[in-house]
Amino acid sequence: MKIAATFAGLLATAMAVPVANSDLMERSTPINYVQNYNGNLGAFSYNEGAGTYSMYWEDGVNGDFVVGLGWSTGSPRSITYSANYNAASSGSYLSVYGWINSPQAEYYIVENYGDYNPCSGATSLGTLSSDGGTYQVCTDTRYNQPSITGTSTFTQFFSVRQSKRSSGTVTTSNHFNFWAQHGFGNSYNFQVFAVEAFNGAGSATVTVSGS
Repeated sequence: MKIAATFAGLLATAMAVPVANSDLMERSTPINYVQNYNGNLGAFSYNEGAGTYSMYWEDGVNGDFVVGLGWSTGSPRSITYSANYNAASSGSYLSVYGWINSPQAEYYIVENYGDYNPCSGATSLGTLSSDGGTYQVCTDTRYNQPSITGTSTFTQFFSVRQSKRSSGTVTTSNHFNFWAQHGFGNSYNFQVFAVEAFNGAGSATVTVSGS
């Protein structure tokens, strides 16, 4: 495709203008939150500044752990991640994970999982196309279970990617907008990219960033 010389020169000049540091900072949100729920059930280590963490757990995990890095206040941000996730025979999720304050809800955007799909025993809400894949969407109610406010009854929302992956970008707004049709609110508590496991053995090394 040919471009007039004058226009091409202007285009080259425009493309050569450096981006201000403040603009770059606005495009990314520094990680400021470490999720470490029962990380002692395995070997959890992290570098918050670099946005990296690792977790190793052995068969016979007695309980449930959720570990990861993210933000103290959630938002409909885009989250980019890359993981080496090995948990094929474990009850485990690799997911965006967080909570809504009111109405209280726990949510997961599951990018990969072991041998248990959390939608298998939940109420289906249909499917959602996002980020080059199809997600199975479901909801469940947890009665008198541990939550961010102690023991309470709350709703869970899940989007489970059907073509599992271990790297990519998650456009959380697509999921939040879909869930909002079913009562999902926007009073965000923390939001992380997490590894959770409740049985089996596995390991994960993860790098995460958000904008």
